[in-house]
Amino acid sequence: MTEARPPPSAATPSPGPAPSTVPLPYGKAELEKRLGGDWEARVRAMYHGMLFGRVLDTRMLALQRQGRVAFYGPATGQEATTVGAALAMTPEDWVFPGLREQLVALLRGLNLTLYLHHLFGNDLDTARGRQMPCHPSAREVHYVSMSSTIGTQIIHAVGFAYGLRLRKSPGISWTFFGDGATSAVDFHTGLNFAGVYDLPVLFVCTNNQWAISVPNDKQTASATFAQKSEAYGIPGSRVDGTDVVDVFCALREARAEIAQGKGPRLVESVLYRLTPHSSSDDPSRYQPKGWMDKARSMDPVGRFEAMLDRIGVLAPSEREKVQAELDARVRSAIQEAEVMPPPRTDSLFEDTYKVPFWPLTEERESFDKEQGGNFP
Repeated sequence: MTEARPPPSAATPSPGPAPSTVPLPYGKAELEKRLGGDWEARVRAMYHGMLFGRVLDTRMLALQRQGRVAFYGPATGQEATTVGAALAMTPEDWVFPGLREQLVALLRGLNLTLYLHHLFGNDLDTARGRQMPCHPSAREVHYVSMSSTIGTQIIHAVGFAYGLRLRKSPGISWTFFGDGATSAVDFHTGLNFAGVYDLPVLFVCTNNQWAISVPNDKQTASATFAQKSEAYGIPGSRVDGTDVVDVFCALREARAEIAQGKGPRLVESVLYRLTPHSSSDDPSRYQPKGWMDKARSMDPVGRFEAMLDRIGVLAPSEREKVQAELDARVRSAIQEAEVMPPPRTDSLFEDTYKVPFWPLTEERESFDKEQGGNFP
């Protein structure tokens, strides 16, 4: 694989006003060379996907601050990686996400209103309110529920990749994780197993340079996270995670190599987190002065829009129309999901066993007696 240039490090930001947005460097000829003859359609799909993620994050963070949803983990700043990955996948592929890949599921076909049911934890949530928000599961689009336990999805993806091989499936297994997860034992166990058995799995490290409050230089002494894969016999590369074109091309190439039987690959996508780690975090307590100024200059949506202006594709008025349509779509889904009631209390006893065994039956009867037969 070709080595992509990561975005400039923001480890030692300079104080002062926020620098202007750094536009993506492509002209029409370069876009056609990298994306093919249908490059303009791909560019429009990339922009639509990234803007969708940005609009959704903005609305849901507002709802969390208003107390209308309990928790929300935004992916603002990561849109180039999630959209680039989603567009590089095939329907046969399976996704084992980290903390911020919900946009991948939505772009693969997860119904937005169903996802909103999950965020509200209501009675139409497929998890029946038993999973915290931003942890959806969508079998219909091959998107496996994540766990907030860091790194566990890595070994799940590797095991699933072994199953894909046994079934002779044309799909591959994708797993996403942050820079902090590279310190978890699951990372090393997963890469070692995948390397030994040459499995069809693509490891995507979304390095936003902060594991909550821990910076990269306190996470590892390695020059890059990509080079860690070499110890397990797996080729690794870095890509500019704020450049959706670069991400798409790198992941498309990596997936093609895996599908050709060349073994697993790891791609480190270097990007910037533009919001707190979650709605419970305050980055001003640990990020150095000027960090966010540098991060905003590398905003993947802003960089893409600056390129669009330069090449004359998707005029600002057309982009405003797209944003208005996406905002209306998100607001409509919110309105539909928010009015639904919470899960029935007696649903506590459902969905675990196909045929409930006697202790569960006794517990349900006891609970029913205590409630007088009236479940709220």
